[in-house]
Amino acid sequence: MKVEQIYTGCLAQGAYYIESEGEAVVIDPLREVEPYIQRAERNNAKIKYVFETHFHADFVSGHLDLAKKTGATIVYGPTAKPGFEAHVAKDGEIFKVGKISFKVLHTPGHTMESSCYLLTDENGKETGIFTGDTLFIGDVGRPDLAQKVIAELTQEKLAAYLYDSLQNKIMPLADDIIVYPAHGAGSACGKNMSKETTDTLGHQKATNYALRPGLTKEQFMKELLTGLTPPPAYFPLNVLMNIKGYDSIDEVIKRGQHALSPEAFEAAANETNAVILDTRDAQVFAKGFIPNAINIGIDGSFAPWVGTMIPDVKQEILLVTEPGREEEVITRLARVGYDYTIGYLAGGFESWKKSGKETDHINSINANELADVAKKESINILDVRKKSEYDSEHMIDAENAPLDYINDSMLQVDKSKTYYVHCAGGYRSMIFVSTLRARGYHNLIDVAGGFKAIKESGKFKLTEYVCPTTLL
Repeated sequence: MKVEQIYTGCLAQGAYYIESEGEAVVIDPLREVEPYIQRAERNNAKIKYVFETHFHADFVSGHLDLAKKTGATIVYGPTAKPGFEAHVAKDGEIFKVGKISFKVLHTPGHTMESSCYLLTDENGKETGIFTGDTLFIGDVGRPDLAQKVIAELTQEKLAAYLYDSLQNKIMPLADDIIVYPAHGAGSACGKNMSKETTDTLGHQKATNYALRPGLTKEQFMKELLTGLTPPPAYFPLNVLMNIKGYDSIDEVIKRGQHALSPEAFEAAANETNAVILDTRDAQVFAKGFIPNAINIGIDGSFAPWVGTMIPDVKQEILLVTEPGREEEVITRLARVGYDYTIGYLAGGFESWKKSGKETDHINSINANELADVAKKESINILDVRKKSEYDSEHMIDAENAPLDYINDSMLQVDKSKTYYVHCAGGYRSMIFVSTLRARGYHNLIDVAGGFKAIKESGKFKLTEYVCPTTLL
């Protein structure tokens, strides 16, 4: 038996490949499915099932393409109503794969169809459980996402379901079973997940607040619902794509890989409502970019921030990337349902500069330079980290303007004043500054290195550190 976790840091997402005696299953696959197919081919194995733990909100699953290309059966838990051919399993149903088996445990709470898959090895021993978003390491799935799709559900109802699922389906299992969740720290599907991506169930029973002995339903619901913030706007749109279906990833990549000269790129920008998305490093972007482009760096939490900043998954997008990374960017956009890249700038930003067309730039200073400015004059500081990060520790007199809610945050900005903008490390602040610059705000200065550099400089007064209770 082979159990492999395939972890994608950008989405903090874990997919799984499990194989026995020439048969395999893939659990919660990402949209690009070739890596799973190649794994099976290397081992002369056939992918028999695609197990989905639920209809995902934070990414578009690869179940449709994987089933089409391999002949595998898509499996969901009870109550699921997919808009395509799939097997909706019964609670307790057993699936044989080689010499191992999987038992479906219906665990509603994160969503109503949420289910776990209990793995029994060749010797008949229960060894692992694939928990999706029902149980994370150090946390459990948030219960407020499904209500965005099904109006009659409330987060209170779902939290109550989740308590029953954990108590009746998860807690009775053996302590030595390995927990394989769908997400780790950094995902917005839970509020305080561990950086660890697997653990024993026994250790989780001892350390996870949601599994502690004697926890009442009322206590569980209160603790679970405290610290929740509104989910990213793209979540319900991804849920609908996962339920109803979507274009093949192959079609999406082919559509997006349309090389445009600077002249053709400029014409497309003028003739469509496309967003110009520049995915280069934040500090490289700051030195020069196409006017009105927004920066979301590919070498960071790219897909979730695209989903947060661009509200419509059907938005047309024109790309500026480092040459050679176009397909990677298009693929990572498609992971969260942004399928309408209509072209990219051939030769990257250098070709735009060489064409003599207009460019723009953003002023960026380091923490020491910020300290020098602060000695001479009173300064306005915008801290664009999440509220939970700001509440934990921040610069005295800094104003919190979370990037997560930029449309609300920009109301705090006076176009006539100069602001110095920082996040944690410099990635999000450039997203914030570039987005507002495209909206006509020209007096924002980026602080390179963010709060980390500010703190390490030792030149600024900070609030006392308070351990956060939520990471949302």
